[in-house]
Amino acid sequence: MKSLAELGLTAQGGREAQITGLAVDSREVKPGFLFAALPGARVHGAEFIQYALRMQAGAILTDSEGARIAVDELAGSGAALVVAQDPRQALAQTASLWFGAHPGTVVAVTGTNGKTSISTFCRQIWEELQIAGVNLGTTGVEGAWTHPLKHTTPEPITLHRVMAQAAQEGITHVAMEASSHGLDQRRLDGVLLAAAGFSNFTQDHLDYHETFEAYFDAKMGLFTRILSDDGVAVINLDDPKGPEVAVICAERGQEIIGVGRHPDARLRLTGQRFDATGQDLLFEWQGKARQTRLGLIGGFQAENVLLAAGLVIAAGADPADVFDALPHLSTVRGRMELAATRESGAAVFVDYAHTPDAVQTALQAMRPHVMGRIVAIVGAGGDRDTAKRPLMGAAAANNADIVIVTDDNPRSEDPATIRAAVLAGAVATGGTDSISEFGDRAEAILRGIDMLGAGDALLIAGKGHETGQVVGDAVLPFDDVEQASVAVAALEGRI
Repeated sequence: MKSLAELGLTAQGGREAQITGLAVDSREVKPGFLFAALPGARVHGAEFIQYALRMQAGAILTDSEGARIAVDELAGSGAALVVAQDPRQALAQTASLWFGAHPGTVVAVTGTNGKTSISTFCRQIWEELQIAGVNLGTTGVEGAWTHPLKHTTPEPITLHRVMAQAAQEGITHVAMEASSHGLDQRRLDGVLLAAAGFSNFTQDHLDYHETFEAYFDAKMGLFTRILSDDGVAVINLDDPKGPEVAVICAERGQEIIGVGRHPDARLRLTGQRFDATGQDLLFEWQGKARQTRLGLIGGFQAENVLLAAGLVIAAGADPADVFDALPHLSTVRGRMELAATRESGAAVFVDYAHTPDAVQTALQAMRPHVMGRIVAIVGAGGDRDTAKRPLMGAAAANNADIVIVTDDNPRSEDPATIRAAVLAGAVATGGTDSISEFGDRAEAILRGIDMLGAGDALLIAGKGHETGQVVGDAVLPFDDVEQASVAVAALEGRI
């Protein structure tokens, strides 16, 4: 139990209250809880204050609009009222104080693509250095301690609870994914970062942010609001937005570690050589040349690995030890993951690429590793940014020899309508001879694998690590890696 003052909150009229817990869902309120009534996209959380009060909430945190909406309920209650200009940020800070100590070293990475790989590589490097670390994001909490999560960046109560639990489990280092939604909704506020990373910026989530400017500004909150002035910013300078991010960080006085082929990069990639099982890298750290081997497919993985290395160095690790760990890194589930191999040697890869840029990057990255044709299976999610659908098809047609359009997660939309938009983009770019459509994702995977000959490769894009397909209100069991393995076994007479 903690007082409002101990949680950094001041109630109207100077009232004090002893808080027994926190909730953002009125159904989870218990006697003495602080209920956070937050503004939402469709309805204001203040609509549920009456239910929280029935459950004997001890205090209500909201904004001035929320206080107006629930003025009658609040006037007749005995609950303390805290009105904040930014209640989401206030909740995050409160949750941090409520749950207590986090692991001592935390880094976070934002960007349209690569967040899961980068945070996972950070954790894998720490493991090689005998450090108790975890990565936290799309795939849950993984590493020396595991825990499931529903969102890439959980809401503040869950996030700070999990961080405190991790500390109690002996975790000392955390690498977090910072999604644009999470940053915009102040979910990471209250987390003390040693370093923050920027991977790239391309089209995604415009259904939520509406404009590129708003999307970019949300991501920049990691550097302008959460990372302190004495923190370290690790930035991919090869991305068109990278130099702009560097200027933003320099204006705050943050130390910058640039990564990439850019001449200003402190961790500079100078050469890559590809083969069927991975790649050799030449790079420089502060002007000193080094070489390493990565057992990872895709040229973009070098950027992800070096950004992760930069974050681990920024968080205090010895650079030489970090570089020695790089050959031991393994593929992240659903990120350019080798799912199956045909008897001919043709390989099947699964990747989470679900933006036009990610599809293009994945396919272009595969090309140096593949002697024959590249087949791409692509779709687009329902109830999401509709503008990117034809761009998804175009990206596939521009960079693969054969394209198969199929369903991703149609959600509440008509799957055929989504496929038609993706197909239109592919046909406009690549004609019709090498493009086909199969709505059933399992059939699309089977047909794609059946097309493979010696030296060919297949990329199944879009769902990556996911183990379900969202159709309407149902989540149907579906795992691209598992389906690929089953398809290969069936085609080669093993089942």
